[in-house]
Order: sequence, then structure tokens, then C-alpha cells
Amino acid sequence: MSTTTTTQKRGNSRVRKIAVVGMLTALAEVLMILDFPLPMLIPGFVKMDFSELPALVAAFVISPLAGGAVCLLKNVIHLFFTTTGGIGEVCNFLLGAMMVLPAGFIYKYRKTRGGAVIACLAGCLVMALSSILINYYISYPVYFNIFAPEPVIIEAYQKLNPAVNNLWDALIWFNAPFTFAKGFIVSVMTFIIYKPLSNALKKIW
Repeated sequence: MSTTTTTQKRGNSRVRKIAVVGMLTALAEVLMILDFPLPMLIPGFVKMDFSELPALVAAFVISPLAGGAVCLLKNVIHLFFTTTGGIGEVCNFLLGAMMVLPAGFIYKYRKTRGGAVIACLAGCLVMALSSILINYYISYPVYFNIFAPEPVIIEAYQKLNPAVNNLWDALIWFNAPFTFAKGFIVSVMTFIIYKPLSNALKKIW
């Protein structure tokens, strides 16, 4: 096989992978739009969505950076629909990247079922722990200044658990477990669809 032919095939494969990232980004955006509250578990302004699912698939099938790209691009697109002035999208990207990148890099070097389990659990844990710092230092300070003052936000958490005294309590007892659960559900869904979907996507390139 000539060098020219090999280069062309690599170029075509790269273009096809970019196209797959685009398709997964579109799916991630749809899933992000279809978010929903779970007011019995966490205040209604914190919503559940499964838009990390396509990003995690991209990280496993293509590369960790492809997964990160899906996280970034879906949030850039979502800026056209934002109700948070962009801060929600920034935090969603950071949290998604905190799950997808560690999981993707672990799976890249340990492509077994056990490796995938470790990768997903690690990604869930990193995302959950990161949610405490990201929310405390980035998202909630903006919300306090734009949407509602801190006492109002804390009161919303206290309606679910009167023992919540401050923002740290709220984030540790509610947001972190909620974020871990979200990542865990996304991981389970990825395990269910990964094999048939990865085979279909790999046929494209």
C-alpha cells in the first residue's frame, strides 16, 4: 500500500470520526434539552439529564478527547437555549468533562469489561466530588447574584432536610450524591448500548 493511499485513508477516517462526534453531539444536545426535575430528591432548580451518555460513548469508541469535545460542543449549542445566562452550560461542561475524560483515559489503557467498570466508577466519583467545588466556587455564587440570594437557595434544601445549615451541607448531602447517581445511570445505559452501537459506529470508519 502506498504512502499516499495510507494518508488518504487516515484522512477519511478522521473526517468520519469528526462526523460521528457531530452526530453524538446532536444527540447529547437533545438529551440536554429533555432535562427534568426530581423535586422529591433535590430542589427543582437542579435538573436531571443524560446528555453525558453520548459523550461517554464517544470517549470509549473514539478517544477521551472526542468525549470531551462532545461535552464542550453540546454546551456551546445549548447557549442558544440557556436560561442561566451561560453559567449552567459552563458548569455542565466542567462536570461532564470530569466524568468523561478520566473514564475515557482509563478505558483507553484497559479495554476490558472490568476496565470499563473501573473507568465508569472512577468517572462518577470524580464528577461527584468535583460538583462540590464547581458548584460552591462557580455556579452558586452566580446564582446568588442573579437568580436568588443564598438564604433562599438554602431554604429550598432545608425543605427536604432541615439539618442543612449552609451551602457546604447542601452540596455534600444533596448535589454530590445526585451527581454520582446521574453518572451511575449514564454508565449503566452506556453498558447496555455500547457494544452494538460501537460496532455500528466503527463500521463508518
